[in-house]
Amino acid sequence: MTTITSSTGNTEVVSARRTESHDVSDIIGLFSHFTEAVFGRIDVMYLLEKSNLALTLCNEKNEVIAHAVFLDYPNWNITDQSDWESFLHENYINKECTPLNTLFMHLFVAKEEYAAGCSQEIVSFSVVPNRFLSFTEPDMANVFERMMSAPGSVVDRNFTLLVCPRHWYHPQLYVRKARLEDYDDLMSIWTRQSETLKETYSEYSLADLIECQDEENQAVVCEDGDTAVGFMSLCSQVNVSLFHECFDLGPFHGLCKPHPEDILKMPPKTTLVVLKHCKLFIPAQYDQKEMKLEFQRKEKEEKKSNDGAVTVSHTELPLDDVKDFKGSATLLLETEEGGAFYPVYRGASNAFCIRLFCIDEKYETRSLDFLHYAFKLFPDKDFCVILVPHHVPEFHLIQSFVRAVPFCTSKLGYELYVFHSAGLLKKRASAAFALQDGTPVHAFIAEVLDQIVGISVIRDEMDIEYIRSHYNIEDFINFHHHQQEEHGHLYHFVLNPIFHHYTKHFLKEILRLAHKSSLYYPIYPQYVEGRFQNPCAHSLTSALHYMVPVRPRRQIVYPLEELGINAPSEQVSKDQMSYSLNHINRKLVLESKASINTRIVVVGASDVGISFLETLIFCPHLKFNNLTLISIHGLPGKDLLGSKHRRFLIDSHCFNDEDYAQMSLCSWVNVVVGKMTGINRAAKHVVVSKEKKVPYDYLVLCTGQKYQVLSPTGADISKLPTNRETISKWPQRYTGKVPSNHFTLNDDQDCLKAVHWLKENVVNSEGNIIVYGNTIDIYTTVETLLSLGINGSRIHLVQPPLSSNVTCLNNSEIESAVQEALSKAGVSVYYDSILAQWNEGDDPDLITCAAFTTNTKPFKLQCSAFFSFAYRTVDYETFKAINDACLVFDGRLVIDTKFCTNDVSIRAAGPLTKYSRRYYVDEWTHSNFSSKEIGFELAASMLNIFDPTSKPFSKPPEGTDRLIPMYKGCKIKGGVLPGGYNYLCISKPEIPIHLDLELALCDHGMEIITGEARLGNYFRMHINKYSMVDSITCFSKEPFPVSNYICLYGQHERLLNDLYYRWNEGQITDLYSYFREPWSMAIYHDRFIDLKKELRQILMSEQVRKMTGECILLFRQFVSVVHFGFCSHLSPKALCFCLAISSGKPEQILYLTEGVHQVQHIVQFHYLGMLLNLPVEL
Repeated sequence: MTTITSSTGNTEVVSARRTESHDVSDIIGLFSHFTEAVFGRIDVMYLLEKSNLALTLCNEKNEVIAHAVFLDYPNWNITDQSDWESFLHENYINKECTPLNTLFMHLFVAKEEYAAGCSQEIVSFSVVPNRFLSFTEPDMANVFERMMSAPGSVVDRNFTLLVCPRHWYHPQLYVRKARLEDYDDLMSIWTRQSETLKETYSEYSLADLIECQDEENQAVVCEDGDTAVGFMSLCSQVNVSLFHECFDLGPFHGLCKPHPEDILKMPPKTTLVVLKHCKLFIPAQYDQKEMKLEFQRKEKEEKKSNDGAVTVSHTELPLDDVKDFKGSATLLLETEEGGAFYPVYRGASNAFCIRLFCIDEKYETRSLDFLHYAFKLFPDKDFCVILVPHHVPEFHLIQSFVRAVPFCTSKLGYELYVFHSAGLLKKRASAAFALQDGTPVHAFIAEVLDQIVGISVIRDEMDIEYIRSHYNIEDFINFHHHQQEEHGHLYHFVLNPIFHHYTKHFLKEILRLAHKSSLYYPIYPQYVEGRFQNPCAHSLTSALHYMVPVRPRRQIVYPLEELGINAPSEQVSKDQMSYSLNHINRKLVLESKASINTRIVVVGASDVGISFLETLIFCPHLKFNNLTLISIHGLPGKDLLGSKHRRFLIDSHCFNDEDYAQMSLCSWVNVVVGKMTGINRAAKHVVVSKEKKVPYDYLVLCTGQKYQVLSPTGADISKLPTNRETISKWPQRYTGKVPSNHFTLNDDQDCLKAVHWLKENVVNSEGNIIVYGNTIDIYTTVETLLSLGINGSRIHLVQPPLSSNVTCLNNSEIESAVQEALSKAGVSVYYDSILAQWNEGDDPDLITCAAFTTNTKPFKLQCSAFFSFAYRTVDYETFKAINDACLVFDGRLVIDTKFCTNDVSIRAAGPLTKYSRRYYVDEWTHSNFSSKEIGFELAASMLNIFDPTSKPFSKPPEGTDRLIPMYKGCKIKGGVLPGGYNYLCISKPEIPIHLDLELALCDHGMEIITGEARLGNYFRMHINKYSMVDSITCFSKEPFPVSNYICLYGQHERLLNDLYYRWNEGQITDLYSYFREPWSMAIYHDRFIDLKKELRQILMSEQVRKMTGECILLFRQFVSVVHFGFCSHLSPKALCFCLAISSGKPEQILYLTEGVHQVQHIVQFHYLGMLLNLPVEL
């Protein structure tokens, strides 16, 4: 905040911030009669949409005091935006203005008395460019000076070019060696620094660093006037070998000098290229260099020694050495022996390090001034490196550094940032133009000292309507202010790593030179039918972290036949491969993301874990550099859509393959494939598969519960035992060797493995398949087995005793239809059966028979495959890791209402957890709620830790600390049940209760049921006592649009076209067809909820409340007309109200009210008869 003084002597405390759309009306209010004369006719909203930088000054009351807009090309259309640099150099004497350091002011308005102070504050705040230019004469004489025209200038004399250099307000600091005399100045800065600095160094360390300087250790200060305002301690001794173990330093030649004996390439026997952390597998025939287009290559002469090693000049890194800098991808090459290949560097260290750095906040934007002097102190070094603790926010200095990608198993508790001496050079961009398939293709190169250091290729975005309809692009742009030709599609972007801090400038120049306002970059899923695919020839881009990921929009499943000519265009509704969309526009290129280096490790790729990660990566203003997922099978969503093995398990409809493709988690999340087997809370690392150690700052446990191998009770069936005698030993976890034909299915990989085994060993042979359990997965599994061609007579469905009176389907009519389908297919069903033995009690390698006890007498079945769904609990190894770490475990991992365990750095969520007993809610766990919503809330709770813009939570009301949160999202189960019935159950979060008991409750509400389960057209909808839809059950032979029906949950029945009234009137006979009618499409629209919120805000506004009172009076007069005929005392407004209601055109109310006296006599006779026949409900 800054205090400014008006021309009349008044003062205001102002703060600068980015301009937002809601400021527009206040900005227009600051316009004066000079504004148009100076800047022309301005559409403020359009200008904000196209600006690179828009700033607003507000006072303490949040009132707008001043506003300025800057773009990267001149106003008044003086010259083409792509050619202004040459125009300036030809017509003005100043040759220092370049696209890298210049912005043009297109608007400045302020309260007249504060204009002088505001202009200085805005220019002082805007530190991105080195110069501001204006082809006008705004009232900022105290800020700008006139630029002299060159002889022969062709610029219109009516225009004056004004300039404001940056160094007027942020002068370049003088850097020199530190002296002991600087100690007092530096201590005042030292004491204001973070606790980390104080803990690491004592106050006497500063004097020691200054005093003990030599050739290897240097200390420098920057000063303003005669006062030291910043300090940097440098050392030429760098532990490069440690960095090689912890970071991928390939792009920087290992921070070493080139040496003839360097081993940089893969040994000859290479079978697989593995992109670690991202887990993108590339067959060996796809060489890394072949993935880059020919024009991305620049031939370099390679000097080869006798042993074939390659020497690369490190000051001229070729484009081929540029790796993907997405912040999470590390390229390792695996040999046939299975070990990862690491380059070997024999040369001397080529880096010096910054050991200590501090600077006064007022001068922080000039931090880079240190580096010019630092490289002069170590002329033989090309790199400067700095280690930063993970929890320290990214400060201004390291924003110009390149973050080295750490290995996920790195134990070093720091981030490594690298800067190359060539990064101090300035670069420029130029363009080439071509046509391909009739579509313009733009190629751009970035040059430094006439050497190409970057290249990019874009085309016009020809699919913008599809993007607009399938992605929430309007979260970032106002679509109506962008022309079709202003949208560009980014295909390739490669930039030498040492100039990576210029990425945003390169993108800004691409937009300017190509006359674009937005760029889009898709990431397609890398696996299609098991083969590496690059469907649209997009290369991996180092610009990804400077773009924002765009959330996909939920799509309506349109009944095209019913809609007819009203169906959406093919351009919008067409099917094409799903992809993740990333975006950049003019507004975003100068808006930095906050980098979060905190190591967040998520264990378990469950719906909760995926939802948690999704929420974090789609935060547009945050960049999480260290997200790690530990999962047994890696990331989900890598298999084909519609694969039959998916049908083994019930679907939660939280995520599908399309969702995974549109998230592209592999671009943002490191993946460690393995199982958590230990947690070391003291050292803060997770042990994976008993060998690898993954360090964390925050650990998030989302493993859920899994089906476990159930141990037979061991009862001797020859003695005819019953369940009463064996129930005490059941259920228990099996600890022996698991037979090869025993299956517990917990995810897609388990199901895929089972399908392959069945096809090889069972489908074409004889033998029984036993499906054991009483969850809904037993029915989907039986249906899948039938669909694989296995005869129903070979399938035996054995159900153990229920633990409660609530069945998995909880609907007697559906259960009867399923039992009928099982009987028709020839499937044998057994009830209340407990597993007693495998193979006469021996521990077999292969189960050949299984024996069960019942309430009467035992039975025995021959077995070729055994599927167990009888015992679901926390995985034993997960339990052991949690228990050994001394985390409180009470049947499940104990948490509080904020997802915290008894360790502040370990969070947990999902079915793995339960609430602490102090809440007295043992029956409520996360299993009762939507997993997707739980994951979102978990992420929201942690974002308050990392997000610098988040507002602190208000203190909860007293006495609510013992209440658990009640989430509102619906729980969903869906799948295909025996008989080919498509099943869907959408229900509210609740403690399970038998449906018959629920119907008997006095406040149950109302049921609407059409069709019959046995006919395959059953549709049940429950409306609660508040007239809200709180459960939906579908059971149909025909497929139905699940995503549409999910939108019906939580809606008021009046919104569903007055559902209750139509049902009572007998107008609804089939809910399936009813919800295919055109009116329902609005309910399914992803922005319908926004419409409801907006309407609610309008109705709650003061103006509408006032109008409501008038409408009540008018309606009373209207009722009197309907019941008693024409009234001579009917007011003109009431007459128009009657007209509007009766004609069904309420939009005409205002017009008729204004002209009521002219039409009153015509209206009263024309509509009287219609009004008398209207049914009115009071």
